[in-house]
Amino acid sequence: MKLTTHLISARLHTPFVTALRTATHADSLLVELSDGSLSGWGEAPQVWKVTGESLAGAQACVEGPIATALDGLEPDDFTEALRRIQGAAQGNFGAKAAMDVALHDLVARRRGQTLHGFLGSTVETVRTDVTLSAGDPESLAAAAEARIADGFDVLKVKVGTGDAKSDLHRVRRVREAIGPDPKLRLDANQGWSRRDAVNAIRAMEDAGCDLELVEQPVVAADLEGMAWITDRVSTPILADESVYGVRDLVAVIRHGAADLINVKLAKCGGLGPARTLLELAREHGLGAIVGSMMESHVGIGAAAALVAAYPTTAVNDLDAAWWLEQSPVVGGVRYEGSMIHLPTGAGLGVTGLAS
Repeated sequence: MKLTTHLISARLHTPFVTALRTATHADSLLVELSDGSLSGWGEAPQVWKVTGESLAGAQACVEGPIATALDGLEPDDFTEALRRIQGAAQGNFGAKAAMDVALHDLVARRRGQTLHGFLGSTVETVRTDVTLSAGDPESLAAAAEARIADGFDVLKVKVGTGDAKSDLHRVRRVREAIGPDPKLRLDANQGWSRRDAVNAIRAMEDAGCDLELVEQPVVAADLEGMAWITDRVSTPILADESVYGVRDLVAVIRHGAADLINVKLAKCGGLGPARTLLELAREHGLGAIVGSMMESHVGIGAAAALVAAYPTTAVNDLDAAWWLEQSPVVGGVRYEGSMIHLPTGAGLGVTGLAS
């Protein structure tokens, strides 16, 4: 198998602001894995504040230990190749995800199947929420109204960038702007203390904000704090940065730290580990969604294929590629309001880099 890597930087049409950072571009490493006639694609996004992985590090891992581990294998050695990818290095989950997805994509193409078909799905679309960047109450309200007009009916508001009282004002203003029907979820990106989280969530509940869920209210390692919050509020709590792999999920389950988990390919290492997490969460009565980093149609396409084959308990968080001014690749998934249309072509439907 021939390996080629491509560094991309795709401009966003609107700055993406969270409690952790402000992004104007989606920077990723695209991996192209070829059997000589067909190519599979994967993606490792650069997200310093979440995974700590850089593009240079991901590229070095892909072209170094992972490529070495796959030396001599063919795409038909699928199971063994997936095992070697995961064992090639410690950490480096984005790099592993890129290679895992590229291999899945290549094998699906060789079989003449879509990636979601290869995973066992016959559906053609999946739904996503859309995120509102952190901002003042009026700008958030205006953005919320615009996203509803764009066809989205599940909105995620970034909070945790200031004091809990100002978060309440912003969220209440968004709910007033969109009315009672659209679902509203919050993402604090680890920005609250446990006490501020409880006070803020209870205040929003009392104010009639009608929240679907609150994501990662406190720092990832504070599972006791998240369990303390989960026990004291009615709104479901979603663990994101607290869950990378199976050990993390087991710890969340043991602590009773959350009601749902957010599975992301670049956090766990690809489609194989993601399926394990989704199955384990279901077995233990936890809800789940599939999310994404700020990544392109390659990473989103893989995550959407996963969702198609492994339905989740809530609308997924796969709007990242919607934020791009232009796709860096030709083909793949496309957005129509809240619906992501899966490709009809083989694999991810990606045919190459955009010019």
